[in-house]
Amino acid sequence: MADQTADVVIIGGAVMGSSVACHLAMRDDFSGRIVVIEADPAYETCASARSAASIRQQFSSAINIEISLYGIRFLREIGAALNVNGDRPAIDLHEGGYLFLATPDKLNILQENHRLQQQLGADIAFLDPDGLKAKFPWLEVSDLAAGCHGVTGEGWFDGYGLMQAFRKKARSLDVDYIAAKARVASDGNGGWSVELSTGERLSTPVVVNCAGASGGAELCRQAGMDVPIVSKKRCVFTFECKDKLERFPLLIDPNGTYARPEGTGYICGSAPPEDRDPDCHDFDVDYGLFEEHIWPTLATRVPAFEAIRPGAAWAGCYDMNLFDHNAFVGAVQGLDGFYLALGFSGHGLQQSPAVGRGLAELVVTGGYQTLDLSPLAFDRLAAGTPIIEKNVV
Repeated sequence: MADQTADVVIIGGAVMGSSVACHLAMRDDFSGRIVVIEADPAYETCASARSAASIRQQFSSAINIEISLYGIRFLREIGAALNVNGDRPAIDLHEGGYLFLATPDKLNILQENHRLQQQLGADIAFLDPDGLKAKFPWLEVSDLAAGCHGVTGEGWFDGYGLMQAFRKKARSLDVDYIAAKARVASDGNGGWSVELSTGERLSTPVVVNCAGASGGAELCRQAGMDVPIVSKKRCVFTFECKDKLERFPLLIDPNGTYARPEGTGYICGSAPPEDRDPDCHDFDVDYGLFEEHIWPTLATRVPAFEAIRPGAAWAGCYDMNLFDHNAFVGAVQGLDGFYLALGFSGHGLQQSPAVGRGLAELVVTGGYQTLDLSPLAFDRLAAGTPIIEKNVV
């Protein structure tokens, strides 16, 4: 079979790869051939399809706040931005806000984070215990010093719907999707050779690695670099509660356990302790995590949750950046034409609009034109300058 050529090959066709493809194809100054390679065309195991799908500005680093400020604007306008022949996608966006809670030992961190978030334009309310109880009367506040609630601009949405909206728009703009596994190698002439499991080969000057937890680190090794990115399992549990709790947000307990509304009930989860957090090799649900940690935490924080009816549960994988739990985005020094969008550590869905736009700018023009994503560049690893998120959990 004769080799094919493409101007850009994107490996990984879930939300990040499809966002990059879509933003490239929508540019007036780019008319090249874009090919997206996806090893799981049914999207049964990708992180995008198994995520709890939320967006927040409550970070402590400016770049993450700015990425999500753009992200929420994009999600609000997605029907117009990604419409295809009058078919406007809907992602069921609920701006119920995050509610981060802090005990007295973490009060200073919460205050510092809140000041930065406000400076950058995020709509976050700082609440003392009395304010928390007034706004959320079902909440146990006796051990709390304060909380921060996203009044607007934070919440949850249909992550699978966002991925499919990007994908449908990209395909309508003549982006080719190929179902295959991919390997990359230098072609010896300054470009890249992408070998597919179908037996085909693509020659291209540009490879964008969006392969996530399923193979992004391995693609980097094939290209001649190592990244500290591993696949970590996260479990999501559902439950029903007979009591109606008004204005329930995406609640983050001081120990990191979360819960939010979903349909007529709730979903919840928590990062497991380190000794129960091996690399992800299957999708088996750790029900013990719910029984031993999540439910006791939620029942203490929200007494109405002492009486619940557990429902379905599932597991998915994060592509976890062990260096600083933030993504590597952009070009790689010494590997011309090789770009990264990896290691989002659970933030990929909410960051996909800004990262897709930014990488499209970088590939076409050689620089960022709107939001400067260079703080996420891979060279921070060699420089030993991690992006530290000072969370209250």
